[in-house]
Amino acid sequence: MERFKENLLLFPNVIYYWNYIMLYLFSYIEAKPDIQVPYLYFDLGAAVLCASFMSFGVKRMWFSLAAALHLALSTYVSYVGGQVHYGDWLKVRMHSRAMAITGGFLVLACGAGEVYRQKPRTRSLQATGQLFLGIYLICRVYSLQHSKEDRLVYLEHIPGGEITVQLLGVVFGVLALSYLSGCYVRVASQILAVLLPLIVLFIDGNMGYWHRSCRVEFWNQMKLIGQNVGIFGAVLILATDS
Repeated sequence: MERFKENLLLFPNVIYYWNYIMLYLFSYIEAKPDIQVPYLYFDLGAAVLCASFMSFGVKRMWFSLAAALHLALSTYVSYVGGQVHYGDWLKVRMHSRAMAITGGFLVLACGAGEVYRQKPRTRSLQATGQLFLGIYLICRVYSLQHSKEDRLVYLEHIPGGEITVQLLGVVFGVLALSYLSGCYVRVASQILAVLLPLIVLFIDGNMGYWHRSCRVEFWNQMKLIGQNVGIFGAVLILATDS
């Protein structure tokens, strides 16, 4: 069990690599990255540096905090830069997941999931990380109610139709309240840890729908899938943390 919990800490690190390598490759393929190419190289270097130190356990808490700050900054730069224009529904998907990944790194930085914790965890960092996860879930509720692209993929690929969509909206809303309030976080994380793999497999993994029907670039959808896997890792840490 201890080995399992230690391995959980590597989930967001691997996704941190995946996220920026996909963006890096896209700059060569399409020459339209979210961040201007000269700055993209520095951005990728910072990502690899933070992920490497965290993966090898060197000052993991400090570099987790640095990774959270770096990811928040790069997301802001890509948003205000306007290099690529996305629809509002896709912006919600992209930036809410980036916020959740940032929250995951803050959860790591607070010391959650550390088997042999030498210092007391920083509760303010954990609360902030949980806040970001709660906002991510609120964005999922918003997308289910107001994004026809998100609604359609759920209606077409999960049984139950509209009833299931509304039920998922209620579940995500209740889980969001749990993260925002700090109450029953472990139980909420356990529930979300069951739902997220199914969503990644049947919803995000439907490349035909997102790429052909919604015109989401292949690299971008793969990045979104990778981010959801990273969110799953952060949720697992909260679900198993004592």
